Amino acid sequence: MLNDQSVRTWPQGLHPFLRGWIATMLTFVMLGTVSAVWANPFFVRMTPVGAWEFPALALLALLIGVFVALPNACGLRRASVGGAAGFFGIACPTCNKILMLIFGGEALMLWFDPMRPFLAIGGITLLSVAIWHRWRAFHSFQTNLQNEA
Repeated sequence: MLNDQSVRTWPQGLHPFLRGWIATMLTFVMLGTVSAVWANPFFVRMTPVGAWEFPALALLALLIGVFVALPNACGLRRASVGGAAGFFGIACPTCNKILMLIFGGEALMLWFDPMRPFLAIGGITLLSVAIWHRWRAFHSFQTNLQNEA
């Protein structure tokens, strides 16, 4: 049986590339299934999938994998907001019960649906900024280590 310490820290023990690849694949499969970008037995999409949604999903999953692969805690809040915005951008607007309660069906399709591509772009941009900040923090940490040695 594994002790509690090994279960809590197992992702840090993985090679960063492997950790990022696992995060990319899990994100792609889970978000694509939940948002019903492809046909699946678990979720049915009420609106047709746009031509931009599959590439946005792939880019979002790739950026999340890159973020997870970088070994630093900087930018987690920004990445979380970017990932959530990207998900709301690619998800079916009428399938989301929270959005349906806030906007109602007609307003959702009139006002929110045309804004979804911009929401996805904003989420991808925010996630990219989080990756840039995380990379800069990691790079400056490495530079400081080399200067001290």
